[in-house]
Amino acid sequence: MKKTAVFLLCVFFASVSFSANTGPIDALKGPVDEGIRLLSDPKYKNPSLKIVQREKIWEIVRKAFDFTELSGRALATNWKIFSPLQRREFSEVFSEVLGNTYLDKIQGGYMDEKVVYLGQEMVSDTKAVVKTKIIREKGAIPVDYSMRFKNDNWKVYDIYVEGVSLVQNYRSQFNDILSKETPDELIRRLEKKLAEQKKGKTE
Repeated sequence: MKKTAVFLLCVFFASVSFSANTGPIDALKGPVDEGIRLLSDPKYKNPSLKIVQREKIWEIVRKAFDFTELSGRALATNWKIFSPLQRREFSEVFSEVLGNTYLDKIQGGYMDEKVVYLGQEMVSDTKAVVKTKIIREKGAIPVDYSMRFKNDNWKVYDIYVEGVSLVQNYRSQFNDILSKETPDELIRRLEKKLAEQKKGKTE
């Protein structure tokens, strides 16, 4: 997924802690624009402030996603074989791995991209797809955000770039692993990956 950094840079700022009266496209727009301003702020070009910028981004990320929903969809039918404890452990470590994977790309890959909001499609009263495109110097990239309304908030649970789903990309990987290994072994794999990511940041 070569354009991951481009489309995730916007979805990672979708802090959708808005009231029930706010539609999904409005819930997405303000925080996305706020995040882009954060990325564009020249003070964060100072290497010593990168960690501060990263922490602010991650704070917004955690509010943006329904990681439990995303995790369940990534596991698909395998979600049923996970115990409640395993589901929680998987969701927590998976979200951390995703964050570390893509926040580095966002911080290092932002090139003054702009976002155009094309509209929203209400799939049901609690699900919607917000359609956007990312304007780059060399063209535009269509990005769709699957959002779910729960606990008075619209949150993102999947993203599509040029028709490619983030959830489906991980689902194929997890299905392959779980065809041979147990849920605990998959969780341990993710914990090992997370430890490697953290070690890489301290070296």
